[in-house]
Amino acid sequence: MIDKINIRVYACAVKDKKVLTLFEEYAGEPLMKFPGGGLEFGEGLIDCLHREFDEELNVKIKVVEHFYTQEDFLVSRFRENEQLLTIYYIVNIVNEEDFLILDPCIEKTEWIDINTPDNPFPLPIDKIVFDKLKERFL
Repeated sequence: MIDKINIRVYACAVKDKKVLTLFEEYAGEPLMKFPGGGLEFGEGLIDCLHREFDEELNVKIKVVEHFYTQEDFLVSRFRENEQLLTIYYIVNIVNEEDFLILDPCIEKTEWIDINTPDNPFPLPIDKIVFDKLKERFL
């Protein structure tokens, strides 16, 4: 039975037709995802993104615009009692020279070419967002 909602806020940092991705292990599974994370109680969506980039990558961002909000019902892949709601923004990294992985769960980061023929994302909403990035930036 679903008894919780987990609100996730993610960023699409796009430069030179590439998007920033994180590679990490979560619940024993390797995962490729967009930067961002869970909204904390009392926190706004944009504040969440700023905090996540500070905590995980040591950089400041400028939010350009809202990009996509998940429209369909989705149960968490990792907790079957949780419904997910994901929200994505287009951002620019302000101080890329300070980029440093601070979160020990993040194995590496990579700028993925948006023009790649296959969709490399394993999570269903990330797949939708990557396809929308292709429509927008190519």
